[in-house]
Amino acid sequence: QLQACGGGLVQAGGSLRLSCAASGRTFSSLGMGWFRQAPGKEREIVSAISRSGAMTYYAESAKGRFTISRDNAENTVHLEMNRLIPEDTAVYYCAARNRRLPANIQDDQVYDYWGQGTQVTVSS
Repeated sequence: QLQACGGGLVQAGGSLRLSCAASGRTFSSLGMGWFRQAPGKEREIVSAISRSGAMTYYAESAKGRFTISRDNAENTVHLEMNRLIPEDTAVYYCAARNRRLPANIQDDQVYDYWGQGTQVTVSS
């Protein structure tokens, strides 16, 4: 089970920190990802992190602004989002894969578990 939190309303240029807590699985065995879905758009990957945390992936839109991290002792993955822009407005979902992340890390079909989503709204 994945539980995401940390969304909210923020002005452009502001920051938010999303967190996703996992239960029911050995967290260190899970590759983790953050996706988002804006109204009228398809779900897209934002970032992902390997089981050990040694490898991270960022979508072009997230590079230089977002940072993904994980705490395997706390069974939590975080997404630190800085310099937010209105285009970042979306529902953000955390996702987990019960084995190592594959090359097609941006394909939401490779993830086994999904959180309920947390709304991020960036006002201009």
